[in-house]
Amino acid sequence: MSSTQQDQRQAGAKERVNDFDALIVGAGFSGLYALHKLRDEMGLSARVLEAGDGIGGTWYWNRYPGARSDTSSWIYCYSFSEELRQEWQWSERYPQQNEVLSYLEYVADKFDLNRDIQLRTRVTEATFDEETERWEVRTETGDVVTARFLIAALGALSASNVPDIPGIENFAGDWYHTAEWPHEGVDFTGKRVGVIGTGATGTQVATELAEQADHLTVFQRTPNYALPLGNHPLDTEDRRRYKENYEEIWEWVRHNFSGHDYDLIGKNLQEATPEERERAFQERYDRGGFGLWLGNYDDLLENREANDIVSEWVREKIQERIDDPVTAEKLTPRDHAFGTKRVPLEAGYYEIFNRDNVKLVDVKKAPILEITETGLRTQDGDYELDVLVFATGFDAMTGPFERIDIRGRGGELLCDKWAEGPRTYLGLMSAGYPNLFTITGPQSPSVLTNIPVAIEQHVDWVSGAIQYMLDNGLSVVEPTRDAEDEWVEHSQEVAYATLFPQSATWYMGANIPGKPQVFLPYLGGLGPYRQKCDEVAANDYEGFAFANQKETNA
Repeated sequence: MSSTQQDQRQAGAKERVNDFDALIVGAGFSGLYALHKLRDEMGLSARVLEAGDGIGGTWYWNRYPGARSDTSSWIYCYSFSEELRQEWQWSERYPQQNEVLSYLEYVADKFDLNRDIQLRTRVTEATFDEETERWEVRTETGDVVTARFLIAALGALSASNVPDIPGIENFAGDWYHTAEWPHEGVDFTGKRVGVIGTGATGTQVATELAEQADHLTVFQRTPNYALPLGNHPLDTEDRRRYKENYEEIWEWVRHNFSGHDYDLIGKNLQEATPEERERAFQERYDRGGFGLWLGNYDDLLENREANDIVSEWVREKIQERIDDPVTAEKLTPRDHAFGTKRVPLEAGYYEIFNRDNVKLVDVKKAPILEITETGLRTQDGDYELDVLVFATGFDAMTGPFERIDIRGRGGELLCDKWAEGPRTYLGLMSAGYPNLFTITGPQSPSVLTNIPVAIEQHVDWVSGAIQYMLDNGLSVVEPTRDAEDEWVEHSQEVAYATLFPQSATWYMGANIPGKPQVFLPYLGGLGPYRQKCDEVAANDYEGFAFANQKETNA
């Protein structure tokens, strides 16, 4: 952090203004852009409240070994400033955590955002005052701040999940969660390390720790269809190519299905010959990235027969890379369809299991019983460990909202309203919570897209709605109950027309005991979703009730 940043942030902390037009919770990609949009482009008074000691959101907290983006760097960024797009130089196809964090710090400096970001400020309560029609927000330090508009830029994956395993308090060694990693780093030299979890994060961290630790034990519940990352440094020609074509690239990713630089092939798998399929699969596998997932045949995630073909193809690829057939079988997924879980991208992950210092433990077959003073106990026996790493993910999408006491009309607690699953309209607002906007919230494309592209779409839409209110002298806005009910039903119908809900995933809340089993993100695609949001806005915000329309919100 530069001395200028420190001075600005200290100054901001001293100037404790308590009333704003807009209050933004979270200083990641969403919060930074929302601040720029509302303050600099619209002229509103705005303040960001951030729990961390620094900005960056996901990229501030997740500093574990191997952490990097799985989205192409040239689109894992903001598009709103042509000057910014041209002057920032990415070094790799898939940037590491420190590079993404440096980028966000650069953005905050460039647009002078730090003076309106209050760090080390965790929001604990937010209550809508029906008399003043303002949100009253309380923090962990006892501050009370009010705002007309409340922007929840909480991050879909920010509420870390540490599983409730008996005995953790007895462990004599050190333990860490990947999303709350020590900023000074951890030295694993000479240590016996256990990693619990083999999703996208577990895959990254295990690959790195296999090189560092004296011995690594990977505790796997469910094997995944991990695909090659295909990372490489960017040279001058790479940068020239994407910088000269940025307008076309952004037009493409804003309106395609995933927000990534992939398109579907344009026909169903059964329409292709076996030779065509093999060529299409291999080309995407060799290039690396999400191409085999997001740029494959059109019916891959809807047709079980089509999915079975690519699932078996990926299984064979996995088994080719592992020497021991018993270990290979343990690492081969057979309980879910390819692509219905978040597909991890890897760089040498499967090869670590060919090393003498790495052991794989199947905890679905022999579940973890407890953490002991000296390690971990499963049904098959004890494992002595010096360090435990939890790569166990998040209470996704709704979890961040449940960690704040959010109360709307009549004092209704949001987590009570969402007790059976989230209820929103367009993933942007929830009826009964006026002027509370959620950025990439549940029932929006969110985690099924390239997040920065989805964030910009949401912030632009929210700022447009606020400008509409300012232009028309309107005080509050919220969805009608009918519009919300229809969107919730539509969101689930779209999901259940695919293979996704057949897999126990965090998309369904299946990783959190007792969490309602509903599909959390919107699966209709970023392009169609954007079109729907634009149509709603063009039709005078159809489905939303404003201050002079309160009687329609029944």
